[in-house]
Amino acid sequence: MTMLREIVLNTRTSNEASHATPLAEPLRQITSSTAAPSAAAAVERDQIRALVQQLFFPDESRPIRHVAFAPLEDSTATANLCLEVATVLAEKHNYDVGLIDARTQTVSLTEELQVLGPASAEATWPIAPRLWMVPRLNWLPDDPGTVTDQSLSRLRELISEFDFSILWCDPVSWLTTSVARTCDGVVLVLAANKTRRIIAEQARNHLQKAQVVLLGSVLVERRFPVPQGLYRNL
Repeated sequence: MTMLREIVLNTRTSNEASHATPLAEPLRQITSSTAAPSAAAAVERDQIRALVQQLFFPDESRPIRHVAFAPLEDSTATANLCLEVATVLAEKHNYDVGLIDARTQTVSLTEELQVLGPASAEATWPIAPRLWMVPRLNWLPDDPGTVTDQSLSRLRELISEFDFSILWCDPVSWLTTSVARTCDGVVLVLAANKTRRIIAEQARNHLQKAQVVLLGSVLVERRFPVPQGLYRNL
């Protein structure tokens, strides 16, 4: 099984959370804060580019093309992370990228990101040059809580239409693994101060039993305690 070392989102604090569980040795830190000044935002974008490079292009001859991002807790925010990764792929590498709502329940990805879509709830539409939003109803038109072989087949067809695709998935479950099998692998999204070691290990074992490739883990929601004035030194 291919494994990335842990990719860390948000800057490390002086007393790092002992509850969050790395699935491997940390790779790098990525500053991520909605309240951060522009300098910190620039650092974050550079690190997202590095994440994309190491996640999708570990071997230039055989890139990873289709990746599912799945949290362990439903409260862990992953929509913006998926959007940022998809945007970097579309901008920097000039590929046609699909941002796919692969969740089976809860609010839609367009609602989560507050993106206005077309009149038809099933239509795929561009949200940026070479970046396409694929709504849930495009592949899961019936009962949102039921995933059938037919709907999974439709999801595979949608994924194959893009050079690269990012799947916004439900928290890890047997239903999530069914969705994850349609792509190259899954990245677990862990939350600082929330995700427990035993839960992360259970999720990893669950994916292994389901024969889903675990590509790595991302740690999000770390706090940034440094005074804003210090951002000028970044």
